[in-house]
Formats: sequence, C-alpha cells, structure tokens
Amino acid sequence: MRSAAFLAIFLSSSLWGQTPPKDTSSLPPETTIITIIGLCPGDTATPIDATHCRTTITRKQFEQMIDAVQPDMDADTRKHLATAYPQFLTMAHEAENRGLDKTTRFEERMAFARLQILSQELVHEIQDEAAKVPDADIAAYYVAHKSDFEEANLERIIIPLRRETKPGAGTDEMKQEAATVHARAVAGENFVALQKDVFDFAGVSGNTSPNPKMAELRRRGLPPAHVSVFDLKPGEISPVITDAGGYYVYKVDSKEVLPLDKVKNEITVMLRRSRTKSMVEAVQKPFTVEVNDQYFDAKKK
Repeated sequence: MRSAAFLAIFLSSSLWGQTPPKDTSSLPPETTIITIIGLCPGDTATPIDATHCRTTITRKQFEQMIDAVQPDMDADTRKHLATAYPQFLTMAHEAENRGLDKTTRFEERMAFARLQILSQELVHEIQDEAAKVPDADIAAYYVAHKSDFEEANLERIIIPLRRETKPGAGTDEMKQEAATVHARAVAGENFVALQKDVFDFAGVSGNTSPNPKMAELRRRGLPPAHVSVFDLKPGEISPVITDAGGYYVYKVDSKEVLPLDKVKNEITVMLRRSRTKSMVEAVQKPFTVEVNDQYFDAKKK
C-alpha cells in the first residue's frame, strides 16, 4: 500500500530521461541495494532507540517494483527513485504510527487508486493483445489501401493571388498569369525557370533560387484540394488548382507504390491503434451512464 501511493506521486512528477539503464546483471538478485538504518521492518512501531533497526531492499525487490510501474525506466530516474523511495517509506511508516491509514479519507483514496490501477492494468493487457497483429491483416490492409502508400516525386509552381508590387490590384491578372504559366508548363518549359518568372512578375522578394521539387511525397502530404495530382501519370501536368493560398501547377516526375516490406511497420502501428480502440470500446459498450444534471448543475452555482 505504501509503495503504491509513493509511486503514483513519484511517477506523476518525474521527468523521464533518455539514459538507458545500466546492466546490473552481475549482481545476484538477493543483493541488498538500499538500506534504511533506523526503520524497523514490519508493522511494529519503531522503538525510541531504533538505530539497531534496518530495512533492506534487494535488487530483486527493487526491479520488481520498477517492472510493475515503468519497465523501461531510465538509469537517472532509477537513481532518483532509490533516493526518494526510502523517504516515502519513513513518512508512510510515521503515518501508520499515527493511524492515518485507518481514516475514512485514506480508505476512499485507496479505493479510488485501486480503480485507476485496475483500469490501467486492463489497458496494458489490451494493448499487449492488440499489438499481436496477424500478418494476414497487415497484408489485407495494404491491398485495400494501396493508394495511401503511393509515393511521388513532384514539381510545383506557386502563383500568388496578388502582386506584391500592386497590393491593391485585383486577382484577374494573376489568374491570367496562372493560365499562361500552365500553358508554358504543358509545352515543356523548366519549372524552376517558370517559378522564377512568376515571382518576378508578382514582385515576390527573397526567392531568387526557387526549388519547385517535392520529393517522396504521399497523398496525405498534399492539401485535400490538391490530392487529385496523384491521379496523374508520370510526365503529366495538372490543371491549375486554386485555393485560398493561390494558384498551383503540378508536374508528376515519377510515382510508385511502396512495397509491403517498406510500410509494414507503419501499417502495424495503425492497426495496433485501431485494434486497441475497438477492444476498449467493446468493454465499454454494454454500459450506459446517466448523470443527475440537477445535482451537478447546482454545484456550478
């Protein structure tokens, strides 16, 4: 009980580092790694002269505690825990001596903590089950969503809605410029040169070396209104696409569907999340909740 309460506080306030834990396998499991002098083991009250009392924590006990709450705890946090844990043990010992573990408040808090811990344990178990994604499911998802794994190398020309040198002017001249640029792109002109001409026409500063290339792009990497570009074949030019940011002309340089082995981990993560969500919903679905609004609304006043 004491260690559970301590860990809830410690873990909620800790900043997890990135240093991997050191290998302590050379130490036997029963090796004492923490000694608290003056704290008598067991539930008996500490006598006035308690210097002869010792509470010891072995490597096995310490690592069992870590495995229960944070299996991948880094080395720095383990060291902090080794310092803080004895402090909480001694404080909890004194609280028990004062009978604070017998109060209604303590019992209610422990009952609520139990609910939280049980819920977390269920979630951990569900996540472990969800992580076992069958290869057949991964392959089926890949076949059904092949377009999501299509990757293209594109070039894009951006035509602003207005000229910077004439901010009060309308958009008609830029719309005409977009049509002109599109025709030049279809004729095979270089996209870098076209983009530079557009910026010069629009008076855009700071873009003397534009780079229209967009490498290894997926559908989700484009705005929704631009996704139709992926329906083009390599070498084709898109129509002029318009949105709130301007006019756009695309060219598809190359396109391929990534093989399953390159996207297997990505699919596994997606399916794991989906499976976890479905399993949690399956647990919660049979239950409904009714809240007495008269009570809760009154509490707001």
